[in-house]
Amino acid sequence: MDYIKARTYIDESHRFGGEMGLEAITCLLEKLGNPQDDLQFLHIAGTNGKGSVGAYLAAVLQEAGYRIGRFISPTLYEYRERIQINGGYIAEEAFGRLMDPVVKAIGELKAEQKPLPSPFEIETALSFLYYKEKQCDFVLLECGMGGKTDATNVIRNTKLAVITSISMDHMEYLGDTLGAIAGQKAGIIKPGSRVVTCRQEKEAMDVIEQVCKEQGCPLYVGEKTQAELVTADLDHMVFTYREETYMIHLAGSHQLENAVLALAGIRALQDAGYRISFEQIRNGMEKARWNGRFTILRKNPYLVVDGAHNPDAAKKLQESLRMYFPDREFVFLMGVFRDKQYDAIAKRMAPMAKEIVAMETPDNSRALPAEELGEVLKKYQSPEHVHVAGSLEEALQLGEELAKKEDVIVAFGSLSFIGDLTKLSEKMG
Repeated sequence: MDYIKARTYIDESHRFGGEMGLEAITCLLEKLGNPQDDLQFLHIAGTNGKGSVGAYLAAVLQEAGYRIGRFISPTLYEYRERIQINGGYIAEEAFGRLMDPVVKAIGELKAEQKPLPSPFEIETALSFLYYKEKQCDFVLLECGMGGKTDATNVIRNTKLAVITSISMDHMEYLGDTLGAIAGQKAGIIKPGSRVVTCRQEKEAMDVIEQVCKEQGCPLYVGEKTQAELVTADLDHMVFTYREETYMIHLAGSHQLENAVLALAGIRALQDAGYRISFEQIRNGMEKARWNGRFTILRKNPYLVVDGAHNPDAAKKLQESLRMYFPDREFVFLMGVFRDKQYDAIAKRMAPMAKEIVAMETPDNSRALPAEELGEVLKKYQSPEHVHVAGSLEEALQLGEELAKKEDVIVAFGSLSFIGDLTKLSEKMG
């Protein structure tokens, strides 16, 4: 099968239905010979920070000479971005070729009237085939949503379970309390694995500690309070942690917590016997890159993109803007999905803006229409400062018209439009 046909098949597999749970992907992987059983995993769950923590871990392990597969969702710039090895995307040829056994397996499941996989489950299974074929030392696997019933949780050989910052998101699926959500995230913890997390709210922390106790897993906590910020600007951050000094190039006030969590994860792997030197850690942390999270696309005026799509991420974006641009005014471009807590995000962000443009995230059935978002924003900002754009391009053009040279334009609310916005920005110069 060629790449285009493979992509079309996955897109059309939405018609299979697909329900939360592990039955469908378990059946599919059994047909494929359970390639995941021949791999070792670093499994990452959490509400915010999964991508950044994964970027640090991958960069350090790669620097230490390990071959690192990485499965990420969502992607920003290109579909093949979701399946990587040492930062390189899966080739179109390999993607199409590996779809052949997947399609054959799904055909057999149909004939046997067994549950059929969702697009995400198909992508997950295909990635396992690819990582096994390429003999990856580790696969860094991000949960799509939740943990316990996420398709990625079909794996058994978890060497490190990472739980990033937990906050309220996806409540219709994961529960309406921090404890319930933490219980879902902690579902990735398995006997024989080491567990690392940041200092969570007590309700969430209690759950994680209890699950670790039940599963007999050692817990490592990356304590942000043990880190001291030395200097920070838009290009780099220098900090000390456990008496060592590190430099990172991911911007945002929250990156200190993410970096410390990753360092705690590396310490856990060292304790498990994996050879990773301090020089490799320091070099890897400095080399880590992760776009779409407080990323500067241009200057004069500044254009910042950030995937903040829930209240906690919005709070961190707000803190970062105050940290880096304390004396500037802001023009916001906001687009969100209908199933997100957009009112809470608007309540936090809108009063901070000089002007704010409501837009609709393109080509997504979950998008909240710009007009509806505009009405929400008017609850927290004067109506004359709220604008509605008919397209992403119109939103960017309007933002540039409203912003003075010394202002900062900030696009946020979803990761889904960041790739398109980046391309538009480059096109418009």
